[in-house]
Amino acid sequence: MQATAYTYDAETRSGSVLLDDGTPLPFDAAAFDAGGLRLLRPGQRVRIEVDGEGGSRRIALVTLQTL
Repeated sequence: MQATAYTYDAETRSGSVLLDDGTPLPFDAAAFDAGGLRLLRPGQRVRIEVDGEGGSRRIALVTLQTL
């Protein structure tokens, strides 16, 4: 699934993305670290993997979107 980086805190390595429908979805350090990223800037397109559904949905992986 694709999304846009919305917030990112380098100290905690956590933040949030905006799904294409405008819904914000937070991610934690584990999801950020799983993608092997070192930095994320708001506005960057990212690829995410999501576990769960509905209210229990969480991001398991954040990587940069590549073509």
